[in-house]
Amino acid sequence: MEISASMVKELREKTGAGMMDCKKALQETEGDMEKAIDLLREKGLAKAAKKSDRIASEGLVDICISEDGTKAAIVEVNSETDFVAKNAEFKTFVSDVASFVLSSNIASVEELLAASFPGSSETVQETLNSKIATIGENMNIRRFAKFEGQGTRAVGYIHGAGKIGVLVELRTDASAAEVAEVGKDVAMQIAAMNPKYISRNDVDQEYLEHEKQILTQQALNEGKPAEIVEKMVVGRLNKQINEVCVLEQAFVKNPDVTIAKYIDAEAKKLGKSIELVNMVRFEVGEGIEKKSEDFAEEVAKQLKK
Repeated sequence: MEISASMVKELREKTGAGMMDCKKALQETEGDMEKAIDLLREKGLAKAAKKSDRIASEGLVDICISEDGTKAAIVEVNSETDFVAKNAEFKTFVSDVASFVLSSNIASVEELLAASFPGSSETVQETLNSKIATIGENMNIRRFAKFEGQGTRAVGYIHGAGKIGVLVELRTDASAAEVAEVGKDVAMQIAAMNPKYISRNDVDQEYLEHEKQILTQQALNEGKPAEIVEKMVVGRLNKQINEVCVLEQAFVKNPDVTIAKYIDAEAKKLGKSIELVNMVRFEVGEGIEKKSEDFAEEVAKQLKK
């Protein structure tokens, strides 16, 4: 029978499951609403949907890199609690997602969720829903990034058991093994210092103008004479640029040199060229508004369910 939009809407309102999941359930049950509800419950989709409004701000970042270092992927998958982030099943799922992203041509999270999960008859979204139902927490695949360039090598670094992940892409004529150490050092620097840009050339004009206005007002508020404010602002702005551009930053392991000088020195040792051309830093939950709640209160709420 034909499945109408109103039927799908009714089932969605009753179960909270996704639109496509509701449509499939109705098709499989030939429009029988009660059977469709049971089917969604059996698949764990209704249960998963009820958890979807709970904030998932914990989780893991994972990285997958091809053996020759020419391709790499980094993903962030979120969970509600740190306990689940340490769960072996969750870790395996995140690792599988990273591997899948690396091996596919998928360009967005929406495409990823709709794709067939490797080794399964389910989509990635359906597999995720099953994990939500099994593990008992809301989870979501938040974001991913990929590197795949000509003449480049990717190096990754995971910090804090998956709380921060960094991928760097180096343009080089060296092998992946030869640039592994310098790449890791640069990635660790990015993990620790969280720079906004690679070099001064990457700093956008809007950012410069915004910071210049703030620094100018700061100097005037300090009572500095107007005639020297401009020189002061130039000096302070240069200092700030050095802090937000990774190549200008002092190397954490050796503050006497910048990251740019460190990379140059390592390139000379190898007799090869090395240039940092791209970077991605994912920190679990960054930008997500976390719900602050008393733990005892949360336990009490769970006991009442």
